[in-house]
Amino acid sequence: MKTILIVVAGLALALFAFTRLTPPPNQLDWLNTFWPGDGGVARVAEGVVFDEKTGMKLDVWAPDGTKAGDGKPVLVFFYGGGWAHGQRGHYGFAAKAFAAKGFVVVMPDYRKVPDVRFPTFVEDGANALRWVQDNIAKHGGDPKRVGLSGHSAGAHIAMLLTLDPSWAAKAGVAPGFVRATVGLSGPYDFLPFDSRRSIAAMNQWPRPIETQPIAYAGKDSPPVMVVTGASDDTVKPRNAILLAQKLTQLGRIVEFRAHNDLGHEDIAMALSKPFRGRAPVLDDAASFLDLHLTKRAPSL
Repeated sequence: MKTILIVVAGLALALFAFTRLTPPPNQLDWLNTFWPGDGGVARVAEGVVFDEKTGMKLDVWAPDGTKAGDGKPVLVFFYGGGWAHGQRGHYGFAAKAFAAKGFVVVMPDYRKVPDVRFPTFVEDGANALRWVQDNIAKHGGDPKRVGLSGHSAGAHIAMLLTLDPSWAAKAGVAPGFVRATVGLSGPYDFLPFDSRRSIAAMNQWPRPIETQPIAYAGKDSPPVMVVTGASDDTVKPRNAILLAQKLTQLGRIVEFRAHNDLGHEDIAMALSKPFRGRAPVLDDAASFLDLHLTKRAPSL
């Protein structure tokens, strides 16, 4: 059995090296195909439409045996892809990882460039939160213990929904719904738009500052953790550094993690079983969320 695991891990590493040379839009999807992921969890809902107008869908993952009324903490995870690529199934490994930590995990889709531009994907995220508010108890989650996370463009969506609650409010989500957020390799302060993807997604918006999560950091912001790779050349570490600094100056609860020698995709990959030993991304995120998604009112 040990020999088989070594061979599988070797194949996984070889495939990872190949994808780093020729990265497809869904390069993280191979983690679902070539590695079984965490056990003791199940996808308890698949392809659920959360917005009838757009047809956007979501999946729900939970620890085995979870049933309605269990009141487990909830994590809504937004996948990455430069606002232009990706789908909920590509980050199934991340959903499994957090579900194995005891969370009911919701993985929604959202509309993408070039079909839409900012703020459509943020509005889709807000509508997903409305579905969670109204339905997650049926799947064993507690709608009063909801946290957000996301990787890359997904972290941008999660952080905007966290720091600017007006998006969720427009969708009918109750004030204070988001209790804590973990952003992984996210763009939070990226003006001026100087990359192909940020230009395509944001440049038509007449007030660019409104696209920037850091602009909404305030004295009522919920607890936030920001995680970056020191070798990230896709979303520069300064995004996480500057957001953490601003929240600290405002006296908010914020934790900052920078992992040496890790790049942009590496942070997400560290959530998966074969690469979890590279950095404690999963343990740090789960501990932070466990601490702040308590039944008592957060100390804000």
